[in-house]
Amino acid sequence: MKEIVLDTETTGLSVKDGHRIVEIGCIEIENLIPTKKIFHCYLNPERKVSESALKVHGYTDKFLADKKKFIDVADDFLKFIEGKKIIIHNAEFDIGHLNNELSLIKKEKISKENVIDTLEIARNKFPGSGISLDALCKRFRIDNSRREKHTALIDCELLSKVYVNLIDQKEPIFQFQKEIKKRKQINEEIYYSKKIIKPSKQELDDHKEFMKRELKRNFFN
Repeated sequence: MKEIVLDTETTGLSVKDGHRIVEIGCIEIENLIPTKKIFHCYLNPERKVSESALKVHGYTDKFLADKKKFIDVADDFLKFIEGKKIIIHNAEFDIGHLNNELSLIKKEKISKENVIDTLEIARNKFPGSGISLDALCKRFRIDNSRREKHTALIDCELLSKVYVNLIDQKEPIFQFQKEIKKRKQINEEIYYSKKIIKPSKQELDDHKEFMKRELKRNFFN
């Protein structure tokens, strides 16, 4: 089963205040394993980045000025996510901004039925505990040291690992290591369990005659 882990960065929090998307990151996973297919772009939001958002992701107006607009990447983005479940942490925020962008260019909105919100899963699974992406990384011992700023692709990589743990699956790398160990044990068992073939009486008698003949020839001549 193919799924898409998705994250966005924006100019600010609220669509109602006219805030827009400045970055989209998507990682495709199949049976919880990354396929190495990604969708990533920076976007010119056609408005200024708020100071609070700038502190979060660090993308300046100057950096974003020459980037493509959402309308230029929309078809490629929709094709990438088509027919797949979308994994998002705090889906209400990202889907709200994505659907706003889609509505501005008269495109069909993303259905919430196709979205899995890891924030909701974490809230139900760990009531009263920290459920931010950083908190979940800490809980599951996932290295998030590269997350100095919020960047869409790094957040997708971290979320893909958090997601695996949230749904009580072991990380694929551990499964591979377990499988390698299992195969090694099987190979060792095969190697050390070769069938022992006992010599017949005739073969033993022939061996005795051979040894007598060789001893006599080497030591008594």
